[in-house]
Amino acid sequence: MRFALSAEQVQFADTVDALLAKSDVARAWAAGEHAPGLAVWRRLADLGVTTIAVDGEPIDLVVAMEAIGYHALPGPAIETLAVLPSLLDGALLGTAAVVPHVPYAVDADVADRVFFLDGDTVFSASVGDPVESVDPCRHLFTVRPDAEVGSVPGAFERGVLACAAQLLGAGRALLARTVDYAKQRAQFGHPIGSFQAVKHHLASVHIALELARPLVYGAAIGEVDVSAAKIAAGDAAYRAMRTSLQVHGAIAYTLEHDISRWLTKIRALHTTWGTPSTHRAHLLATLT
Repeated sequence: MRFALSAEQVQFADTVDALLAKSDVARAWAAGEHAPGLAVWRRLADLGVTTIAVDGEPIDLVVAMEAIGYHALPGPAIETLAVLPSLLDGALLGTAAVVPHVPYAVDADVADRVFFLDGDTVFSASVGDPVESVDPCRHLFTVRPDAEVGSVPGAFERGVLACAAQLLGAGRALLARTVDYAKQRAQFGHPIGSFQAVKHHLASVHIALELARPLVYGAAIGEVDVSAAKIAAGDAAYRAMRTSLQVHGAIAYTLEHDISRWLTKIRALHTTWGTPSTHRAHLLATLT
């Protein structure tokens, strides 16, 4: 099977990409200044992105989430776009804890609607205490279930798919920025990107991302298990993270450097919406 976007989907991807390319709001969001980020989310809502899981096709959701990952847009993107759109009733942002794999709600302090999901069963929720996250842009909170308000069949699977797409986009962003850096940084009178060892590392990242992409898009159309997509995208993005740290050197470990927004995002997303071992166990059970 050939995975290719339609002309309309390519145009949609370009539109979302162009909007997010002009919207560097991650640092403000991490500092608790939500207004710039909320303005971007309102523009996405005007484009119909926040209701894409209801009004569009699963591929459209993957396209949007990959762009969000590529541009490191903060906010509860997975929950708003993939898990909760049928429950938001026009609200801009929604978030939820989804037990047992997503124990905390992302950005519950700024979301318009907060829920607690036990499987497909949905409860309204009260926000509890903040929880420290490795990603400064992911403000985590405990939530307590209140009254049952309905159900959202397949919520966890859609969340896993959206997470895989976001990881894919973040990995692509890190690769692009690391390649640019390798062309600029010089050692022994030559750009480090000209050294064979560096080329091999970057090539390995590129191959991993390219092999993960058809699994993510295949999962969107039901041809691939979402666990396989999450494993492949997570491993590829994690490889991109490690390679980026090695190529950039010590500067990459500082939060002041721009690539930190992708490094911390990938580290957080790699184990949320099901750890790699959880998804491997699911695949094993499915295959046997």
